[in-house]
Amino acid sequence: MKRSTAFGLAGAAVLASTALTGATAQAAPELRFGPCPQDISKPYPQMQCADLDVPLDYHDPGGEQVRLMVSRLPARKPASRRGALLVNPGGPGGPGISFAGGLSKKLPPAVLDSYDLIGFDTRNTAHSTPISCVDPGSYWKTPLPDPDSPQTREQNWERAQQYADGCQQRAGKYLPQLNTPTNARDMDRIRQALGEQKISYLGYSYGTYLGAVYGQLFGEHVDRMILDSSVDPSTPDVWYRDNLRQDVAAQRRLDLYFDWIARYDGVFHLGTDRDQVRAAWQGVQDDLRRAPHGALGPSEFVDTTFNALYGESSWITLANALSDFHNRHDDRKLVQQAKPKDAAAENENAIYNAVECGDAPWPARRAEWERDSAAVARKYPLAAWYNSWTVAPCRVWHAPHGDPVKITGAGLPPVLMFNSVHDVATPYEGAQQMHRSLPSSVLVTEKDAGKHGVYALAGNTDADRIGTDYLVDGKLPEGDTTIPGHAKPDPTKPGATAKQLDLG
Repeated sequence: MKRSTAFGLAGAAVLASTALTGATAQAAPELRFGPCPQDISKPYPQMQCADLDVPLDYHDPGGEQVRLMVSRLPARKPASRRGALLVNPGGPGGPGISFAGGLSKKLPPAVLDSYDLIGFDTRNTAHSTPISCVDPGSYWKTPLPDPDSPQTREQNWERAQQYADGCQQRAGKYLPQLNTPTNARDMDRIRQALGEQKISYLGYSYGTYLGAVYGQLFGEHVDRMILDSSVDPSTPDVWYRDNLRQDVAAQRRLDLYFDWIARYDGVFHLGTDRDQVRAAWQGVQDDLRRAPHGALGPSEFVDTTFNALYGESSWITLANALSDFHNRHDDRKLVQQAKPKDAAAENENAIYNAVECGDAPWPARRAEWERDSAAVARKYPLAAWYNSWTVAPCRVWHAPHGDPVKITGAGLPPVLMFNSVHDVATPYEGAQQMHRSLPSSVLVTEKDAGKHGVYALAGNTDADRIGTDYLVDGKLPEGDTTIPGHAKPDPTKPGATAKQLDLG
């Protein structure tokens, strides 16, 4: 889930599994697969794409429609095909079709032999009638205001208001339906259009929450389900609390990153223990607070650091950039990482806010946000304010919010879960809560690791074996189990980099 549930009207969640399920059950048109857009077909020439129209509002299924794009990579061994595997990368707002293409390079051969791999861009994302809330060239022009400074607090609140207003002005008719239950109903339309009685599902990050909601509403249509890096579904203000928990996990993961850098002081020369490396990192941040280096300011530095903690694929790159800045006063490598949001990234940000703002209640009082952010920042300063500003438009959101669907797992078949213990975006405690909410689930814990996304993404052979045995043969561990963590990159080896597919 990039920083990281009802259908629009508060109190309407009680209708989720009754009135609207019937509307969703209407026949969906057949998908007509053909060539994908060039940005998909060029890197993934074997993938096929199709459009699917779904109701803008499932209360009015015959009214205005929204066009979704769906992709398919047919099972490589038709005689062994056992169904369709829908995949979702999370976000909310992650482009699902391009992710399906990347995932096809990582999934074990037995899975690709057995399933049609189905990707989809959730409504108003990427190729599915995309929206934006602001002009990215002006709103996201770097450097952005310092997220931590009291002197820029008013400016950051003004930006949040501007973003919420922009979403209403540019995409207002879509906002009431941008939420997780609607995405789940779209998934069931995809199932129908594929001609499948049941679907299997592989969801990461926010995709775990989407999968859990789909299972709650349409459990009879679930075959096999993997939820990897899970959101805590148990709190009534799910996303507000989730962001605060991320702040704690991020600080702990940052310390582990500093430990890793210190282990290779002969390469990076930033210190031989965690405290020395932290001091070097803080020295860079202090320098940027005195004066930005071109597009690189304190906000961009936090953003770069925070994103690096989702996996290890950029650990060497960031450590080298820190070393150059700290030891040689050379800012070039670090400045290169300060990339402003382009149109695609703005679309992801718009959906991230719209779905989270629409899914659940948010505090309306500015003082409550500031109190909670300041309290977290005292012990866990890396992302406390930065993360709050990411979702601050939800305080003044113009569309109504719902109440989260209660997840009980009633009627679901066995579900397989993965989570690393030091995950930043979906902290491990949230996976434990999801596990408790799904009585038929088995939780596989990756110890000594913090990669966001484990199965097929982290390079963990134990995880890949367990997940593949389940998807292909229906075999699960006898109970919850813990597996060793995957290998971390070794910068002393030429060409060393983490062979991972990153989320977020």
